[in-house]
Amino acid sequence: MADMGVQMMMLKDQVAEEGMYPVLEKLKELDIASVEVSQIPMDEENTAALKRGVRELGIAVGALSVALKPGPMANSDNLQEHYDKIVADCRRLGVNFVRIGMMPFDAMVSLEATETWAAEVGPWADKLAADGITLCYHNHHVDLHKYANGERIFDVVRRVAPNLQFEVDLHWVQRGGMAPLDMLKEYSGVCRLIHVKDYRVTSLPQEAMDLFTEGRVMEGYDKFVNIIEFAEVGQGNMNWADLLPAAQAAGAEFFFIEQDLTYGRDPFDCIRDSREYLASIGW
Repeated sequence: MADMGVQMMMLKDQVAEEGMYPVLEKLKELDIASVEVSQIPMDEENTAALKRGVRELGIAVGALSVALKPGPMANSDNLQEHYDKIVADCRRLGVNFVRIGMMPFDAMVSLEATETWAAEVGPWADKLAADGITLCYHNHHVDLHKYANGERIFDVVRRVAPNLQFEVDLHWVQRGGMAPLDMLKEYSGVCRLIHVKDYRVTSLPQEAMDLFTEGRVMEGYDKFVNIIEFAEVGQGNMNWADLLPAAQAAGAEFFFIEQDLTYGRDPFDCIRDSREYLASIGW
């Protein structure tokens, strides 16, 4: 069974305030088996604390985040400038996966732009594979966009960079208009990491009603169609009892609970709720 872990992006403020190891201790108490590190500096202090967490708490580091190259979206080590450090960190922590969280926005605007980006990232996947590390690409809803030739962005990446594997965020698949079970079936074999994140539709906000009352119908309608939230697992509309076995069958080795926004709740409470629900359905 794949490990049930947490995407540490949820806890970046807590790591900055309390330190990495105390946060890992709290996660251990919540029955979290692994972590994926994102939006947290992989400096010596944090890396040493992660190593201590592996050794003393038994929490695996399932994946590290990397960027392809320096730029405004690169909030982690990048392959172009920090390749040797990334490999060293992986070996030090026993990590087999690194992941790119998003392609640049300018790579999403056309088929040719996506092909260019995929052709650039592909050799890095090959180089990392030679060092025993698997490079994965994490999707958002835009990756389900179809170009005029019928290919989704995901399809283009898979065609141009066949050694690049995928980290599938099931919430974003749902938001992108593809049934998550269909996605897992279609891309079976390359879905190595999974973000376990629920999809919640909220109630109609008062702001929308006020706009309708004022006769600003289209503005109110815009509020009406954008009532989607990131939810604690089990508090949204996704069928996890079917999705998780399907994800494992598609090749997943790690599941990471993630909730991009917690809407004022303590993220540890959100993680606790998600973990308890997942345990209740056998995970």
